[in-house]
Formats: sequence, structure tokens, C-alpha cells
Amino acid sequence: MIANKQIIFACLARAAAVTALFAVQTIAALHTTAHAQVPTPIANPARFVAPAVTPVAASVVPPSATPAVVSHPAPQDVLKPAPASVATSPLAPMACTAPAEFLHFDRPLLHTMRALGGGEPLTIVAIGSSSTAGAGASSAAMTYPSRLAVELRQRFPGHDITVINRGVNGEETSDMMARFAKDVIAAHPQLVLWQVGTNSVLRDHPLNPHEAELHEGIKELKAADADVVLIDPQYSPEVIVKSETDGMVDQIAIAAKVENVDLFRRFAVMRNWHEVDHIGFDVFVSPDHLHMNDWSYGCLAKLLSVAIGEAATRPIASAAAHPVDSAKAGIQ
Repeated sequence: MIANKQIIFACLARAAAVTALFAVQTIAALHTTAHAQVPTPIANPARFVAPAVTPVAASVVPPSATPAVVSHPAPQDVLKPAPASVATSPLAPMACTAPAEFLHFDRPLLHTMRALGGGEPLTIVAIGSSSTAGAGASSAAMTYPSRLAVELRQRFPGHDITVINRGVNGEETSDMMARFAKDVIAAHPQLVLWQVGTNSVLRDHPLNPHEAELHEGIKELKAADADVVLIDPQYSPEVIVKSETDGMVDQIAIAAKVENVDLFRRFAVMRNWHEVDHIGFDVFVSPDHLHMNDWSYGCLAKLLSVAIGEAATRPIASAAAHPVDSAKAGIQ
């Protein structure tokens, strides 16, 4: 009986020892596992850097998102470009900017002034080639003449303002002049916007014949009792590589001065976007490297509306330097 009890106690002691050993091993294993799941502290953790924002094509920006014009107070005070992370974001389109000198016409728009001042309907005809017709725009509503009508109606609420688009793809100066009687003069506009010169440059035509046509065309438009604003070529890769581009831009500027009409310096405005504001061509030029796009057409319209609005609302004293034109416009 005593021997049996000793055997039983020995078995119980051995079982307790085995259980204790198993418990110790289990606790050690759990401790090791838990320690392995805790990350090692990092003294200077790396910061998460968001990927660079890819520039968004301007054509995806809806009309309501087209930025407001920023007019520079002086030519030398050109607005600095926004940081790339902001400027190229689809939620923050590029600002539409230009030096103040590009938004000032040398001559008042007297016929336009009379129509607006007298509460009469204002008719504007935009004649030109593909960049007037709207090549590169996502729709007819996004061409510069369409956007200009919107901008001017906002600038002159309550006025009846119509902008007629008479742009035809591929035309040169002589082609447009052949349409003056039917497409321009017949509409009896108070203002004609004549975009000219680009196709002649693209086709490497000499400048001399074009000069004579340009002067003749301006005279025809002025004879129709309309204000005239010339618009020179666009600043885009396909245009600036041509040898006659600078000569054409100069020729148009000289013709405007000699013929006493206004000039909207589109070439200089777009060059300023690229060279001063450091905006890439992909933002304001279509994939064909030639035509403008929704953003640049919208910006062009805004800048034009500023220039037209200022030139058509100057104090009468500003028109005193042009007594002949003042008499024609009926302004005393």
C-alpha cells in the first residue's frame, strides 16, 4: 500500500514538472512572437511625397472655370507664375495674364463707343482663318469669338452685343478680302477683328506681296465705317520655326500704325505666357503644335474684352486726337 502511494506521488510530481516546463516554453514562445510583431522604432521616418501632378490639357477646363484676367500694373511688373503643383492642377487652372501694355489700344474705338453709349445694338465681326474659326477648340462655344461675346455681355450688362464668327480654315489675306463684302460689310458691324498673317507664314510666302494686300484690306474695312483691330499670328511651335514669322509680326504692327487702326498683339501675349510666365506649350497649344485650345481661346477672349472695353469707354478727351474719326462717329 505504501509502495503504491509512492508510485502515485512520483507520477503526480513528474506530471507537474512537465506541465510547468510546457507553460514556460509557451510563455517564451508567445513573448518572442509578440516582440517580433512590434516594428523597430525609426529615429527619422521618411516623409510621404505625393507624385508630381501631370499637367492637364486646357480643353478639359469648363467655360466657368476659365480664370479671370490679371492685368499687370506696368509692363515691367509681370506677374510671377504660380507653383507647378498649383498651376497645373485641374482644380486651379493657369491664370490668364498679360502685361498692361498688351491690353491697351492706341486708338479709341469710336464706332463701338457710339453704339454702347447710345444703347444701340453692337455688332462685331471676327474674320480670319482657322484660329478664328476655332481649330483646336472642343466646340463652337469655346472659340474666341464665342467666348468674346460672353465676356463683353458680362462687361456691358443690358447691352445687345453680337459677335459673328467669319473664320475659315486655311485662308490667307486675299481669300479673306474676297469675302469682305458678303461676310463682313453686309453685317454692318461697328467693330471688325481681323486675324491675319499666319497661313502666309506657314506656306513660306514672301512678305512683300502680303504687305500691299494688308494695307488695301484695312482701307476697305475702314471705308465701311467700322473700327478695325488687327490680330497677328499665334505664338506656337509650328509658327515660330518659320523664317518669316518675325517679319510678318512687324509688318502687321507697321500697317496698323500707318493705317491708324488698332492691333491686338496676340503673338507677344502668347510669347509672354511661355517665356515670362513659363507656361508650357502643352497648356495653351493644341497637340498639333499649331492651333490654340480652349484655355488659350478663353484667355484671348478675356484679354480682348478688357482692351475693347477700355478703348470703347475712354473719356471723350482721349478721342480729340482723332477729329476726323470723331466726326464720323458722331461724337462732339
